[in-house]
Amino acid sequence: MKRESRGIQSIEVGGELLRALARSGEPMMLRDLAREAGMTPAKAHPYLASFSRIGLIEQDETTGRYEIGALALELGLISLRRLSGVRIAGPKIAALASQIGHAVSLAVWGTHGPTVVQLEEPGQPVHIVMRAGSVMALLETATGRAFAAFLPEKTINAALESGLDRHGVGYNPKRAVKGAKVTEMLTEVRKHGLARALGDPLPGVNAFSAPVFDHSGHVALVITAMGPEGTFDARWDSPIAHALRDCAGGISKRLGHGMTAAAE
Repeated sequence: MKRESRGIQSIEVGGELLRALARSGEPMMLRDLAREAGMTPAKAHPYLASFSRIGLIEQDETTGRYEIGALALELGLISLRRLSGVRIAGPKIAALASQIGHAVSLAVWGTHGPTVVQLEEPGQPVHIVMRAGSVMALLETATGRAFAAFLPEKTINAALESGLDRHGVGYNPKRAVKGAKVTEMLTEVRKHGLARALGDPLPGVNAFSAPVFDHSGHVALVITAMGPEGTFDARWDSPIAHALRDCAGGISKRLGHGMTAAAE
């Protein structure tokens, strides 16, 4: 019988606060966070103070709410990068960025939606509001649309109903896509196998996004190529579009996509 390793009880108790914050996905007040973790605010506060010092959580000075800190985000990104798909795709998107001369990002479907885990920039980087850890708006960005078009409909509906899209980079309530336009937009993405953004939501920046599928046919990753509209050829049959499709297709094959059907 395997003997359980000795642990430190206080760390395990404090971990309930981190779990509660992760389950919420939103900044929380002390009283609410303590309640969700099953302890009193007086008991929770010293743990939160220690977690703040090491960067696991942060407290907003204005609202007093606690949220995930820089260290926790860094650990989460490391975990995401260790996924086999991300490891395989990393060198491929670096090569793609060099080939097309434009920035290329890699995103996964994370707790808060489309989450960038890697960004490769060419010799002359374009100014973009994106970095590793950025969460992209679901319907307003090419990255988000690629996920929305190929993920299960119930997943996307649940995300939109929960307000997930409102927290992503590129979201603008005045230009939010709604109703029949959503269906039309996602149909176009499925038709071309790519999502496209033309100077919107980032003025002067065009983008293409392509889904990467795993062995079960699910969207594992999304690759996005982006660059200045003056040099980024955004035609559906442009060399950039072809290179992106080829890159995504090659990674999908490495992840076993299509292998099951071939075996049958």
